[in-house]
Amino acid sequence: MHVTRQAVLTASNNELYRYLNLKLAALGEPISHATADPEFLDLARPLLRNYHRKDQLLGNLLCPADLRIQEFLEAYLLDTNPNERVHRLPADAFTLDRPGLARAMSLPPSAESIESPYLKSYRLPQGVLHNPRSDRRTTQGIFHIVEGGFPVPADKIGVPKVTFKRLLAAALQPPKDVLALPFTADQPEHAHFFVSLLLRPLVCPSGGNHPSKSMETRFFAPASLVSNLDFVESIFGNAGDPYLPENDAALDVEHWSGHTGCVILAPHIAGMNKKDLGLPHYDQATPLQRRDGMCWKNADEIYNNGSAFKVTCRDARGVVVTLIADNYYGYCKKEVKTQISYAANLFGLCEEEHAGGAIAFPAYVIGQEFYAGRTVLTKPVQYEAAMKLLGDRVELKPERYAVDREYPNVYYVPENADFLVLEGVVRWPEHKLVLRPEDVYVLPWGTKIRLEKQPGGTAWRLIASRADGVLCHKPCTVSGGGKSEISKSLGSIILKGTVFVRDYKNDFDV
Repeated sequence: MHVTRQAVLTASNNELYRYLNLKLAALGEPISHATADPEFLDLARPLLRNYHRKDQLLGNLLCPADLRIQEFLEAYLLDTNPNERVHRLPADAFTLDRPGLARAMSLPPSAESIESPYLKSYRLPQGVLHNPRSDRRTTQGIFHIVEGGFPVPADKIGVPKVTFKRLLAAALQPPKDVLALPFTADQPEHAHFFVSLLLRPLVCPSGGNHPSKSMETRFFAPASLVSNLDFVESIFGNAGDPYLPENDAALDVEHWSGHTGCVILAPHIAGMNKKDLGLPHYDQATPLQRRDGMCWKNADEIYNNGSAFKVTCRDARGVVVTLIADNYYGYCKKEVKTQISYAANLFGLCEEEHAGGAIAFPAYVIGQEFYAGRTVLTKPVQYEAAMKLLGDRVELKPERYAVDREYPNVYYVPENADFLVLEGVVRWPEHKLVLRPEDVYVLPWGTKIRLEKQPGGTAWRLIASRADGVLCHKPCTVSGGGKSEISKSLGSIILKGTVFVRDYKNDFDV
């Protein structure tokens, strides 16, 4: 790692730094000398050594959630080569049991920036900026699914169990430099380990007498990629220490959906050899494996051409394990959402996807003069009838108009009001109001009139918005399904300017 130094120690970080050093010492790892409190550590050292020794004697026991994941993996991969053991999840990982730890660990305390093969991180006045090596906007060739569970969709790539088993082993044995903790990168002694995070993302919200249901998701990342866990934590929250009984989902059956997820970040597995991963030779491969490139002709062929991918293992038991061969932050977020969808489908009567859209009210430019009394209406509405519907939400004026109590710039005017831009008034027989651009004038049938300057010009004109809008709504779509496009204005695609029409009929025929 390359570190740019600058002393950046603030009082707000002191408590996190002290806690970080305590946890590092408890793991038997080097502490950060720049932030250490020697007297405090000397006082706690016997207790920390005792804790570390007991942890070693217990054989690095897995927390309940990790034990569920490990048992699933061993059962799922039981029919593969028995001489190759299923690699064990890291029980000695640094647990992010407190919000903010991941962010504090992502930079050396005495540095303004750090650079590694996978990302560059910078300290800013408002926090930390991370620039990952990958910033992808494509999913082509990304999604790989292990065979033997649910059917593999036609647009996804099926992966043999033995290949997943070897990818898992490689994912949990990263190079030492990938395990290096940025927090200790500014000193000769570096800490090396996995970092883990527990999430409890919501699967089904509460309703009536039914309590909310959430799944449990475990994240593992080599310490150099702790910023990915900071990103995920900022979205889905931190569910605390997975070793504590109060955080064990299985002991909270009322609020647990019964599903467990696991995500392991492993960008170092991109570039592994197809043959070494147990993929068949082209001559022994099925037509589907040939189509997807899950076979080899030359012994030195690289899995997925060395590109990023994520491979998922899941079945009806309710456990899903995903390896992500990249450190792009978007994949981490989307994988959690994918696992929520998986849990929602198995749980039943709920679905994980987000709605989106807009209520669109047609609006028209109506020029510089508008006479409401001359408007052709299918069902004319009188001012008095409209005010009766609004009741005490408006303040009635004796001059036959009303002011909204919550929005004092909204005026309700009678059905025979005239809007005159050049005179700057809204008038009717009983009264007149000054026509101002910051005010909105509502007619009895709901049409809203406002004064607006023509964009790019100097002329003022009246804009009328109808009350009967259109609900453009997508109840459930995937990311990229076009929800945000519905609510965007078309104004930016309209070109404005002077147009000369020589022959109107001929030009429009053309």
